[in-house]
Amino acid sequence: MAYKRELDIEKLEKIVKTKGKKFVSLAEGAAVYSMGLHTFREMAKDAGATYRIKRRVLVNLEEMDKYMELFREGI
Repeated sequence: MAYKRELDIEKLEKIVKTKGKKFVSLAEGAAVYSMGLHTFREMAKDAGATYRIKRRVLVNLEEMDKYMELFREGI
């Protein structure tokens, strides 16, 4: 049975910024990076930052940050 929980974005960002969490769920990561779940899932997979533990997928935020830097534009 699938359920949806509300994510407290401000609380999650504070935890991530203070290095309290190295791994997050797909939903948490999508909220942190302000993108859709499908896009975040694809990018995390491309970055090699996903870890499957039984039925749970976790994303390494350090690897995602490195991957996101590849998309930096000089403005």
